[in-house]
Amino acid sequence: MLNVTLKDHCYDIVVERGCLEKTGSFLAQLWQPQKIAIITDDRVAPLYEETVRQSVIAAGFEVVTHVVPEGEASKSLAEAENIYSFLAEAGFTRSDGVIALGGGVIGDLAAFAASTYMRGIHFIQIPTTLLAQVDSSIGGKTAVNTTKAKNLVGTFSQPDGVLIDPDVLQTLTMRRVREGIAEIIKSAAIADLDLWEYLKDLQDEADLLDHTEYVIEETLKVKRQVVEEDEFDNGNRLILNFGHTIGHAIEKTAGYGVISHGEGVAIGMLAINRHAEAIGLSPVGSTQVLKEMIEKFHLPTTSDIWDEQMLYEAITHDKKARGNQLKLILLDTIGTAKIVTVPLTKLKDYLHKEGL
Repeated sequence: MLNVTLKDHCYDIVVERGCLEKTGSFLAQLWQPQKIAIITDDRVAPLYEETVRQSVIAAGFEVVTHVVPEGEASKSLAEAENIYSFLAEAGFTRSDGVIALGGGVIGDLAAFAASTYMRGIHFIQIPTTLLAQVDSSIGGKTAVNTTKAKNLVGTFSQPDGVLIDPDVLQTLTMRRVREGIAEIIKSAAIADLDLWEYLKDLQDEADLLDHTEYVIEETLKVKRQVVEEDEFDNGNRLILNFGHTIGHAIEKTAGYGVISHGEGVAIGMLAINRHAEAIGLSPVGSTQVLKEMIEKFHLPTTSDIWDEQMLYEAITHDKKARGNQLKLILLDTIGTAKIVTVPLTKLKDYLHKEGL
């Protein structure tokens, strides 16, 4: 078990095989008897909703379930409004709570809805994808996408707890597993050389899945430390965005769902590091080392959908752009990162496809 300790809020992260069946006892330690809404999607619901619901009912809670369509398109203001209507019709008050049961889309959407319904009700995260387990389920960022940019509308709202059951990864496609591995690689590259060396010793995705409890916990320790130091993303927490500035733009220009978040991050890490190395801001040879790690886990290193102008426009609409400058995350070494402020006029230099 890990604990996230913030100025005004602390919560536990449980990483344990089979813990999905213990959801009710986990909640009973956090909340008084109340109404609980399980927010999930139509892929996860048939797999895990019944297990969670029965466990929560057995612990003395009243449970209702709201199911949204699977996919990035559901991370929208329209779906958030559907959740508001569902909660209102079910008579939810500020004393009731939400379970976000699903991947990153559900985690972001359900937490956003919970943090804004009646100005905020409490929630927990039960992430069911590797990506959500190692990244988006902790830290308190909630968001929905708009037509202008990914995660443009959101809040900072911490969960009351996070329950991670590695056994649920058995139902993921290998593409979804790799999506999470991209964030694991990112975390090791920016802040944990020991984790990087551990990943180097693994053979492939199957080998990583055999060691998920350790890998998940070590990756979460990276994010926990950064979040505890900078809860509201004003300083060093920005290093978690390594690969994301370009990655988010790739996702948007391709059309959400065509290129996954993890695939976009993998491509984005390489693109930004290639130019940073070329101009002396990142170590010589670091791009090749990064590329070899990404290729070992069969993640993409480039995209056929690549329009420099469209990528530039997507990035400049992104929330990470402030004024005429952009803060980019670059590798200082493998295992450490730095924040570099770049004029928007220089941004296109990082968007050349040559060499990828």
